[in-house]
Amino acid sequence: MSWAFRKHLANFLESSLWVVPAFSTLAAFLSVPILRLLDRSLDFQFFRYTPDGARALAGIVASAMFSFVVFFFSVLLLTVQIASSSLSPRIISRPFRSRTLKASLGLFVFNLIYSMAVVARGTEGNLGQLATAMVIVLTVISICVFLFVVEQVSKHLRPATVMADIAAEGLQVIRAIYPHRVGEQDRDEQVAEEPSLQLPRRVIHHAGNPGVVQAFDIVGLTDIAIRHACTIELVPQVGDFVTKHDEVFRLYANDSVAFDEELFEHIALERERTLQQDPAFAFRVIVDIASKALSPAINDPTTAVLALDQIYILLREVGRRRLDTGMVHDSSGNLRLVYRTPDWEDFVVLAVTEIRQFGAHSTQVTRRMRAMLKDLIPLLPAHRALTLEQELNLLKSTIDHGFVVPQDRLLAELPDSQGLGGTQRSSVGRRTTNSTTAVASE
Repeated sequence: MSWAFRKHLANFLESSLWVVPAFSTLAAFLSVPILRLLDRSLDFQFFRYTPDGARALAGIVASAMFSFVVFFFSVLLLTVQIASSSLSPRIISRPFRSRTLKASLGLFVFNLIYSMAVVARGTEGNLGQLATAMVIVLTVISICVFLFVVEQVSKHLRPATVMADIAAEGLQVIRAIYPHRVGEQDRDEQVAEEPSLQLPRRVIHHAGNPGVVQAFDIVGLTDIAIRHACTIELVPQVGDFVTKHDEVFRLYANDSVAFDEELFEHIALERERTLQQDPAFAFRVIVDIASKALSPAINDPTTAVLALDQIYILLREVGRRRLDTGMVHDSSGNLRLVYRTPDWEDFVVLAVTEIRQFGAHSTQVTRRMRAMLKDLIPLLPAHRALTLEQELNLLKSTIDHGFVVPQDRLLAELPDSQGLGGTQRSSVGRRTTNSTTAVASE
């Protein structure tokens, strides 16, 4: 089983909604005879239901669980509609990947099938006391889970919660992809070291279905390069769209043995980007939500301010990390793998540019963005802060062109941690002003 197949299988299981209900159905059918055997051996007599009462109870529970399943799918479709219209189409897949929703659906389906099976397998009018007790327990648990799902869905449909969840996942990916912190003496690695490669011996093109580079196996590709005494260059970056006849690999100084299929077993192409090896995608989704909020049809700058709160967290984290060089060497120091990676400027431009452009006429957005950039500068190394200072200059130019009234322009240039209502002033200044006012009043 190749690395690409395992990755594809993992994505399929993670995003498929029918796998858990299918196993729940199988488990329900298997549990009924097991409980009947236990009932006969233990002589369970806790509830003492009559056969007719037990049959009626199981039938009512089956009808209720069917309603729960229908309601679940209605909520799921509503979530998809709200996500695509009000937030971003990039988060439509998130409900289908939610383990909470899958587990809840699995419980409802299990209870539904189990209740039906209990009624269907009853012999001589006796359903079994233990099997009937199991119906009661599952029903109580299902009601509690149903209320929990309603609460969770209502919470996770809010833009602030969605962006906070995406930022939290983005932080995990950043720490996994870039485990080392950057120091003041370090420079951006893409500038400090460039691979000195000659013309490629062979270029391998994509011959399959188009897709987005979701992830690739660094260890596997490096092992292939070592075995064949060559250097492998992965042309597309994680998140790039690859279609037929596009360059995917370049081989340098190889032993002329064709191993194209082996290379493609270590790269995963899917229909859309994910956060697996793509920390920039977290920025992309949050910026998309902010951009849609700033559109004339929605006109919700407060959501854009909330997006800048999460972008601040992500920029602070990635700015403190030693960004990957995009080069892997073997134990002898020979270059074996080269791949493209986003640098610090890429992250900053992605995080700031579109929100600055779409929020050019929003005082709330410009003030929060200025506060974010000014807060980041003293927290990051000097060579990283230079890019932020350039963005501050661009923000000033945007404000100068976006606000005609001088008073509005001055108001938009003030840094504000809340957009409006949180102007950054020192507490000493406030106390001095208040004391002066009090003395004057006396």
